[in-house]
Amino acid sequence: MPEKIVIIPTYNEKENIASMIDAVLALNQGYHILVIDDGSPDGTAEIVKSAIQQYPGQVFLEERKGKLGLGTAYIHGFKWCLQRDYAFIFEMDADFSHDPNDLERLYTTCKQDNADLAIGSRYVKGGETENWPWDRQLYSRGGALYTKILTWMPIQDPTAGFICYRKEVLEAINFDMISFVGYAFQIEMKFAAWKLGFKMVEVPIIFRDRKVGVSKMNKGIIKEGVLGVISIQWQSMFKNYRKRVKAS
Repeated sequence: MPEKIVIIPTYNEKENIASMIDAVLALNQGYHILVIDDGSPDGTAEIVKSAIQQYPGQVFLEERKGKLGLGTAYIHGFKWCLQRDYAFIFEMDADFSHDPNDLERLYTTCKQDNADLAIGSRYVKGGETENWPWDRQLYSRGGALYTKILTWMPIQDPTAGFICYRKEVLEAINFDMISFVGYAFQIEMKFAAWKLGFKMVEVPIIFRDRKVGVSKMNKGIIKEGVLGVISIQWQSMFKNYRKRVKAS
């Protein structure tokens, strides 16, 4: 039975995706990889198709037409993985901001330490960021503090995107109620899991800024995060959020 799969969303990641696939599979720890490509005009999907030939049965590709957003890419991937009964489902960026060598630390936190979610965290002891400009540091740290104050969620890095989920967490969430696609998506998924009573553990990581390619961060994503946190907490306080977000 399959156990571990890494979902990697891509849009114009031709410089990174082949190396990332090689790095994950070089761990020789039984990982599969699912790339969700949003119609990258730079040929990212063609590179992944070559990797599929190189690593048959280990690399998979789902192609979507157009840039539809990070959140919908991950939800597409979650559904694909659940249909195939993977036990541990990972989120990871393509650009080496997340170190593939940390995958096993997240996996061990779930498999052996009984976490339901293991979160690669920049803002717990031992975690840090490298090569970030001051403005991005400000947005990220400020956003984390803002989210914690408004939602009361006991997570230091709520926007983190390097995560291991037990499949039971994803099976319990009604994806139709996850409404955000950018910066706020990661917050909303953690908030939903927290409200449903799952155990979340933060694992310190070093987050390194991408060396090649272009960051997807923009003002619209930041705005969604700011307003999204207010919306999430409002729903939680007045609209029986737990009942709505729980899969039937």
